[in-house]
Amino acid sequence: MSVMKRYVLRLFISLKYITANVVDRNNGRIVATSSTTEHSIKESLECGRSCNAKAAGVVGEVLARRLKVVGLNEGQGSGIHANLGKEVGKKGFKNQTKVWAVVNALKNNGVKLIFDDEDDDKSSWPNS
Repeated sequence: MSVMKRYVLRLFISLKYITANVVDRNNGRIVATSSTTEHSIKESLECGRSCNAKAAGVVGEVLARRLKVVGLNEGQGSGIHANLGKEVGKKGFKNQTKVWAVVNALKNNGVKLIFDDEDDDKSSWPNS
């Protein structure tokens, strides 16, 4: 019996906002989320018309804290799955820095991430 990826990182990046969710694939429920649209995060940032990597890092830090609170910072032992090639592909090259800022903030705050990238050439990606 194969083990299904249970917890998956999903990123939503626009010109003005950044949202990061961890989704339980078994039931489609969002178990933790963080976004620059939240009042407490928005008040601490100066995004103006565009959120930058600093804002993305804050979103990652807040998400990591919330995952720890619900006891999922290690994805119940197996880790949180992330496909960075897919996330960068969806968001475009311009947003690669924001994607990496969220990922590095999660890793630096103790979240166990499992990279499910189909692309084997990770040499150009920082801290992989």
